[in-house]
Amino acid sequence: MTGDSKGNEANARRVKHPVPLAVCVCCYVLAAIAAMFFLVDRAGALALIALWIVHGVLLIALIRRLGARESSTYAALFVVITSVMSVYVFDLARDDITLQYRGERVTARVVKERLDPAQGRKARHSHYALRRADGSRVPGPEMETTTDLYDVGQALTVIEDPEGELKPRTPGQADATAELLGAGALGLAGIGAVVWMAWRGSDAASRRADRRQSGGVRRAYKSVTGDHATAEEQEEKLREVLRTQPLDRRGYIKVQPEEYPDLSVHRAARIAWEMGLRAEALGNRGSWRFGEKVIEEVPHD
Repeated sequence: MTGDSKGNEANARRVKHPVPLAVCVCCYVLAAIAAMFFLVDRAGALALIALWIVHGVLLIALIRRLGARESSTYAALFVVITSVMSVYVFDLARDDITLQYRGERVTARVVKERLDPAQGRKARHSHYALRRADGSRVPGPEMETTTDLYDVGQALTVIEDPEGELKPRTPGQADATAELLGAGALGLAGIGAVVWMAWRGSDAASRRADRRQSGGVRRAYKSVTGDHATAEEQEEKLREVLRTQPLDRRGYIKVQPEEYPDLSVHRAARIAWEMGLRAEALGNRGSWRFGEKVIEEVPHD
């Protein structure tokens, strides 16, 4: 057995059973998101960009192994974009999650308020100095809000950081539910793209198997029926069928490829395109279907 045939056989086995490989790719995507979140504050921007590029290249290779070669680059790009956005949104919630984990709720009073200096049309954030009821200062930087919400002397319930690294926040400000849901949705979108490509790869493999099988049937048909029409005559016959046969209730003209043993599906798609029709790539079940609108078009020569 040659190297090419061994490679084709291995690829066929992978595509025939895509679920384990798809699960591995999904786990890899999740692991990459978790690793990038861990590195976002520890690595420089250039290092992160290089890692995302490597991640994208690996994704292209993995998605190609699922069998969907035509759209692998676009799918990998989509997964990388959603992964980057997921890491970014999750990073926005980092301080809130940390504060919720190690923070302590206290009652504090606003003792000083200041606004950011005016800078054109830029929004001016408000900053508040807080002290506890016993007069001690709330540890950490001043509390910050995007609008002027509180007045000097007003009592608030805030979550303070005992280590003094994070700004105190009210319980509402420290709620990271929206960010976590957003990051999770973006991660699931990337996983969904992998699942979709696994399905497309499996479907493409089925179509290739159907074409190989139908090729043998066409040769047998030509031998049994004694129909030795030339390729040009078969093309003219197909044009006549597409010109005269009415569309069925689903909007297709269905023909049997065995009747055109010397025509490839791509050549038939080209003939249909010349006559204002498109060749359907999905759900043919051994037939060729042509219509004005299709779900997925067969590429023509």
